[in-house]
Amino acid sequence: MSGASNARVVHGQPSHDPRATALRALAMDAVQKANSGHPGAPMGMAEMAVALWCNHLRHNPADPRWADRDRFVLSNGHASMLLYALLHLTGYDLPLEEIRNFRQLHSKTPGHPEHGLTPGVETTTGPLGQGLANAVGMALAEKLLAREFNRPGHAIVDHHTWVFHGDGCLMEGISQEAISLAGVWQLDKLVALYDDNGISIDGAVTGWFGDDTPARFRACGWRVIGPIDGHDLAALDAAIASARQPSGKPTLIVCRTTIGAGAPHRAGTAKAHGEALGADEVAATRAALGWNHPPFEIPAEIRAQWDARGAGAQRQDAWQARFNAYRREFPELAAEFERRMAGHLPDDWPTLRAQVQQHFAHATENVASRKASQQVLAQLAPRLPEMLGGSADLTGSNLTDFPDAGPRHISYGVREFGMAAIMNGVALHGGWIPYGGTFLTFSDYSRNAIRMAALMKLRVIHVFTHDSIGLGEDGPTHQSVEHAASLRLIPNLEVWRPCDAAETALAWTSALDSVQRPSALLLSRQALPAQTRDAAQVQAIARGGYVLSAPAGARATILATGSEVGLAMQAQQLLAQQGIGVRVVSLPSSTRFDRQDAAYRAGVLGTLPRIGVEAGVTCWWGQYGCVVALGVDSFGESAPAPALFEHFGLTAAKLAARVREVLDA
Repeated sequence: MSGASNARVVHGQPSHDPRATALRALAMDAVQKANSGHPGAPMGMAEMAVALWCNHLRHNPADPRWADRDRFVLSNGHASMLLYALLHLTGYDLPLEEIRNFRQLHSKTPGHPEHGLTPGVETTTGPLGQGLANAVGMALAEKLLAREFNRPGHAIVDHHTWVFHGDGCLMEGISQEAISLAGVWQLDKLVALYDDNGISIDGAVTGWFGDDTPARFRACGWRVIGPIDGHDLAALDAAIASARQPSGKPTLIVCRTTIGAGAPHRAGTAKAHGEALGADEVAATRAALGWNHPPFEIPAEIRAQWDARGAGAQRQDAWQARFNAYRREFPELAAEFERRMAGHLPDDWPTLRAQVQQHFAHATENVASRKASQQVLAQLAPRLPEMLGGSADLTGSNLTDFPDAGPRHISYGVREFGMAAIMNGVALHGGWIPYGGTFLTFSDYSRNAIRMAALMKLRVIHVFTHDSIGLGEDGPTHQSVEHAASLRLIPNLEVWRPCDAAETALAWTSALDSVQRPSALLLSRQALPAQTRDAAQVQAIARGGYVLSAPAGARATILATGSEVGLAMQAQQLLAQQGIGVRVVSLPSSTRFDRQDAAYRAGVLGTLPRIGVEAGVTCWWGQYGCVVALGVDSFGESAPAPALFEHFGLTAAKLAARVREVLDA
């Protein structure tokens, strides 16, 4: 069924409160000037924003990173002008000129909110539903930090997470994953305000979204308030005040609103959603709202009503006084809290890192890299209390647990996308370094959240096990073929595919060091042979690629990753018996290797003919000048792993034959 673009749904009328009218005016003026954007949602949610930001939100515009501030997430990120107007009017470092430059190159007001670009923006939103999941992660981080650091009479972690969202967020499947977990975890400081305007891009949503949303949230363990008139400031204020009271449950406030509220001809229509109102409608809206001011002009008295700098400073000063008292009584805890919230690793981290790397550098046991990963975790996690792990119902396979993990290991259930987006929220909140596991093939489920982590430069660690046809009998639905190459395409994502315990340990420590990028660790199910290295080679692992073996008189170079490094070493031995010497280069992280200087990369790759080998698609090897590559350019099969490697020609004999073919050509 198709929607009608001119469909109209009317739930209420604008309040004409001057603070709300100022928000509407800035939104429609900025979108009109840019001739691009979404005026409808900001105009419809204006009273929701007034009620929350003027009466309840605990924040300080002068310090957007204050540790105990409330977090606000605009999950329906297309309504970005609402957030920009709020930040500008309440006193954040977002001058009026940036509002005028909405959606323009290099402005701080891009089409959708971007974390790290605009002061006060807590997360990058736009892909619908993920902001709601990010908010769940923030609320989880707050709850766990409060449990760890608060002491009787000293509540230094005590804030709420607020999220605005619309119909589109709830239509995305990730919303169900997120709200289900929030209910199970009893995140009672999480409050979601639902902009229930009944309109999406294609028109009135009744033809494609008939959910009983309040019943859905109640079924997931949420407290539900409303529906209420989303333009009634008194009703909104009362609902938010009620939501702040502890209930042991997260809260949904259902706010019935009119999209584009205030626009005489566009209010309640799909055309208000994603296009400028037009000069005539903007003028008519000004007249209807009694707003007799030029574009972008806000009267001083209204600015004064919005200015939150004084109240914000008082709130933060009061918290600082409480924290100082906490510091006097619990100096070690206070120092640890400040370190964690700053995102700094402990002072002894260089020593711990060196110890772990050195320990596994000399490992001789042949183990699956997923098992090596668990062994590394057992050494790291007890000494890094900020590590917060989990798995999407595959803990026994991903091996992401560690001894005495307690609440620091999260069971996410079968919710890969939700897990990834929640981890982003945890990282954004601060105080934790989240990691989570699933099979590599299921990275497809979580891919957009991985992309968002890379875009936001978050230290989030994805543990992807069962990284190839080597998982065997589960067959092609579970066997990764294109996934490693695909993940390497995501800008700012560090991808590691280690060949043994030494490379696995380096992958983990590098991921923990990577403050401004997420990492993906691709780990094997099957046991891998431990490789022998000298001290220089151990150190070179950190560069993402290095020469593992280089006999004199070599005639070719084999480039390999992960489980195929062992295969390359076996092929080297076979060729040596035939009088043919070959170099073997291990590329545990091509993304890291690609950032090395040209001289280093040239030295590792060498000038000899190159042959690539990886148990996956072969197309990506061309960037390293490989004349041929051995891999899997089709889907897998269901069979024991050894039979599959033989079937697909991933054997030492086949690799040696491919090298000979290149040399004989």
